[in-house]
Amino acid sequence: MPTPPYAPVSDADLAVLRAQLGRPARGVVGIAARCVCGNPTVAATAPRLPDGTPFPTFYYLTHPGATAAMSTLEAEHIMRDLNDELADDDDLRAAYTRAHEAYIADRTVFGDVDEIAGISAGGMPTRVKCLHAVLGHALAAGPGVNPVGDRALAMSSWSPDRCVCAEPGSAG
Repeated sequence: MPTPPYAPVSDADLAVLRAQLGRPARGVVGIAARCVCGNPTVAATAPRLPDGTPFPTFYYLTHPGATAAMSTLEAEHIMRDLNDELADDDDLRAAYTRAHEAYIADRTVFGDVDEIAGISAGGMPTRVKCLHAVLGHALAAGPGVNPVGDRALAMSSWSPDRCVCAEPGSAG
């Protein structure tokens, strides 16, 4: 299986991730998506952290603007609407299942971890549980791979096409 084309992690990336997260990033194996200014937006994280903890969230959304936008949508209970749509739309359900399978395939490149076998993130493939996780996947994989992540991005106030890293409360 080929390695996903993630940019190598530099010391500068790790410093930005630390500022974004307010703590050191753990188990980063690549930067899966970047802001238009070059700062990390999504970190690819090893399926087993250095301390041995299984970690299913391979695509970890780190950009403060993106995480704030997803938190706002979650507070507005958008997940309820997305779950209703998922329950009613066979095509969406099939696409979300394919997203789940793609997520696991991407993570497996970095190791198989029995404790998280078959588990992706964000509630995939049967429900929408965490918009941060599905947006992280959508940004890393590109448009059309994770339909729920694409919908969350379209509904949000944040755009990957506009840098807000220098705004107050953002890292960069």
